[in-house]
Amino acid sequence: MLVSSTMHLLSMCVLSLVLSCCQGREDPNFRIRAVNLGGWLVTEGWIKPSLFDGIVNKDFLDGTALQFKSVTTGKYLSAEQGGGSIIVANRTTASGWETFRLWRINETAFNFRVFGKQFIGVDTDGNGIGIVAISKAPGHSEIFEILRNSDDKNRVRIKASNGYYLQAKTEEVVTADSQGNKGWGDDDPSVFVMKMTGRLEGEFQVTNGYGPENAPQVMREHWRTFIVEKDFKFISQNGLNAVRIPVGWWIASDPTPPPPFVGGSLQALDNAFQWAKKYGLKVIIDLHAAPGSQNGWEHSGSRDSSQEWGKTDETITQTVAVIDFLASRYANSPSLYAVELINEPLSPGATLSSVIEYYKAGYAAVRRHTSTAFVVMSNRLGPMKPRELFPIASGFKRSVIDVHYYNLFEDMFNNMTVQQNIDFVYNNRSSQLNYVTTSNGPLTFVGEWVAEWQVVGAGKEDYQRLAEAQMEVYGRASFGWAYWTLKNVNKHWSLEWMINNGYIKL
Repeated sequence: MLVSSTMHLLSMCVLSLVLSCCQGREDPNFRIRAVNLGGWLVTEGWIKPSLFDGIVNKDFLDGTALQFKSVTTGKYLSAEQGGGSIIVANRTTASGWETFRLWRINETAFNFRVFGKQFIGVDTDGNGIGIVAISKAPGHSEIFEILRNSDDKNRVRIKASNGYYLQAKTEEVVTADSQGNKGWGDDDPSVFVMKMTGRLEGEFQVTNGYGPENAPQVMREHWRTFIVEKDFKFISQNGLNAVRIPVGWWIASDPTPPPPFVGGSLQALDNAFQWAKKYGLKVIIDLHAAPGSQNGWEHSGSRDSSQEWGKTDETITQTVAVIDFLASRYANSPSLYAVELINEPLSPGATLSSVIEYYKAGYAAVRRHTSTAFVVMSNRLGPMKPRELFPIASGFKRSVIDVHYYNLFEDMFNNMTVQQNIDFVYNNRSSQLNYVTTSNGPLTFVGEWVAEWQVVGAGKEDYQRLAEAQMEVYGRASFGWAYWTLKNVNKHWSLEWMINNGYIKL
């Protein structure tokens, strides 16, 4: 076993050396050892929850998923056929058709989007009190308020635009014609038990949550203080040589991006390039959030978990324009090392054909401004083939495939022991990385990894072993690796904390 592992390590090192030479790298032994600056220019609430503290009625942000059970029928509200028809109250269990996603208008007014992407509204073509989900674009009839019982926040009434409250008269008849003045008992058909089944805390949620008056100040203060010059000094002094900086598509429209996004992130990115130059660090610009959202997650700027990127030519054209803007702006900076065209496009929503179409155009956009910056292409998440980008990437000069490896987010990790996790890195991850590292293909980059797992009660030495195993294996990636992330309230996700507390030493 030891001989086999040693030979495997040796073959990987030789292969990485050959591949680096083929890709025209000045120093074939050079590897990126980077940290992601996550949660800075693209908001992720789990990284810095306090950023959301000042939002009024912050339980109800864009994309919050709600289900409502009638106290009189004992059944859930549901959009018949997922949308395009009436709203009923006859489902004994709740799933997609019984889940409503919020669009926040202000701190008290909301739209409800259903499974088929229509919006709930008062049926103005009927008797003016029926509730339907037929509109694709919300207007006055699709505006609602949610009133919560002060003694039980999960008991609510829903007020429609006609001034009346929704009530489940029967399992098949839901109308907006209740005065809502009978108290909060189980005999009132206007009372519903509300359940939150999901929420997003991304850039759209924080900016729209604070609103146009407060968001600019809040975000600019966050950008000014979350990552500062001394962080770049810390990075440079602790064995790292690069930063991967996630940005959102709206940065290309700075200082006046489309609402609810606010200007100011471009200046922060400019500052990052200056600090990188001062401390000798390389910069990988990572387009983390694309127009329409490439994966439906909060860190892609999605409003309500919809994934629209790549479904129209417009979203691809708009994304290429963002890459062109970034490449043009920083091409002459000595710190620009790579441009990542998009982060984690999710299959099957992001089809292989749309991703390839975009990567071709994005690569050309970068090359219009620089022949030396590496172009990084993220492998899709979800159902995919690890080498599916090889046909296109192999034809590009200075191209890189980005893979993200976490011992998380899959059921198989839930009950693994410390040693099983470490063995998985040495065996499975090593094989996966080896499979996408070929002598005639693109360079490989483990663009995200973390020394965290599902193990309960693990000690410091256990975490050290996990980190060391990953750095050893991912260090054989022919382009390098990047830890997620520099700062995080969840301490093992914070490389700063891990270094300062002796869990990781580079």
